[in-house]
Amino acid sequence: LAGMIVTVLIQSSSGTTVLTVGLVNAGFMTLRQSIGVIMGANIGTTITAFIIGFDIGAYALPILGIGAILLFFFKEKRITNIGLTIFGFGALFFGLELMSSGLKPLRDLQAFHDLTVSMSDNPILGAVIGTVFTIVVQSSSATIGILQSLMLEDAIQLKAALPVLFGDNIGTTITAVLASIGATIAAKRAALTHVIFNVIGATIVITFIHFYTIMMEHIQAALELNPAMTIAFAHGIF
Repeated sequence: LAGMIVTVLIQSSSGTTVLTVGLVNAGFMTLRQSIGVIMGANIGTTITAFIIGFDIGAYALPILGIGAILLFFFKEKRITNIGLTIFGFGALFFGLELMSSGLKPLRDLQAFHDLTVSMSDNPILGAVIGTVFTIVVQSSSATIGILQSLMLEDAIQLKAALPVLFGDNIGTTITAVLASIGATIAAKRAALTHVIFNVIGATIVITFIHFYTIMMEHIQAALELNPAMTIAFAHGIF
């Protein structure tokens, strides 16, 4: 629960796991305690995808405006901290809106069409792409947001998107691994827990990706979900 709540508040599972590795390294947490927090962080990070699925991007600029007013026109520390949080949320969703519009040309790019067909036929390729991309940008929330944008623009199908989604979850573990370099054995084990947890989870789901895709298509139809919310549900259930 602590891992979930902290991740929802800071909108970064990487931040929570790095914080946890640091606490284990300093001796404030045991390895056993850290495992629960890391598992909770993986659940908490799915909330970002649900927020994006609600199309909050349409209200990104007003949210930015409210945050800016609280941040720049008040002196009290608590109010400016709240303003900073609101401003950060607004900036996150405004950035995703910009990315979404910037990704529109991909729909007409033949090379991208060929790649999505390859990912549909070979889920491991999709998982590798998701892993590498998340390692590069150091944020699974950002890469999942991009995936949702591609789905909304009808540039990628669910069958090709799901392996990339699970690859994102593997890629996000690199941050904790980097944080554990030069740390204590317990901190290294905490980082390894994150890697093992995500790799095993992704491997199990990718093994049964055909059935998972069918299940998600049924859920999408039953709940009348938009493409972005379908990805959010797929991530949350995973």
